[in-house]
Amino acid sequence: MIQQFYPQTPHLFRFELNKDMHLSAAHFIPHDDAGNCQHMHGHTYFINITIAGDKLDKMGFLIDFKVIKNLVHKRYDHTLLNDHSEFKQKFPTTEQVAEEIWTTIQRKLKTLPNQPKCLQVLVRETPTSYVVYRPKAEDLL
Repeated sequence: MIQQFYPQTPHLFRFELNKDMHLSAAHFIPHDDAGNCQHMHGHTYFINITIAGDKLDKMGFLIDFKVIKNLVHKRYDHTLLNDHSEFKQKFPTTEQVAEEIWTTIQRKLKTLPNQPKCLQVLVRETPTSYVVYRPKAEDLL
């Protein structure tokens, strides 16, 4: 794998964790203005998740990497994104996928005693196109 560097979000936390993963999934955007994306097609998505915090857990982690992978990869890999309940009321665009991944991760982080925060989710749909989702400050409370 080629090492990549990502847009950074400034913060004052002591620790920053980044988790990369690939997953394969299909989707379609059922809207007249979506052009060819109206038709079912697939991508090998590349995802980067940035988590930061000041306190580590009892093992010395912000969060275990495998927990992050299980929350995202196990849920979406080799699936049709349109079939997921979170995309029943909205289209599974790259922007919406990034926001949903953030929501899933942040929901888990809120349950942890050390309270890390998900600062950024990057979802690359193609080699030349990606979305970065960053929450507003009030979303991290």
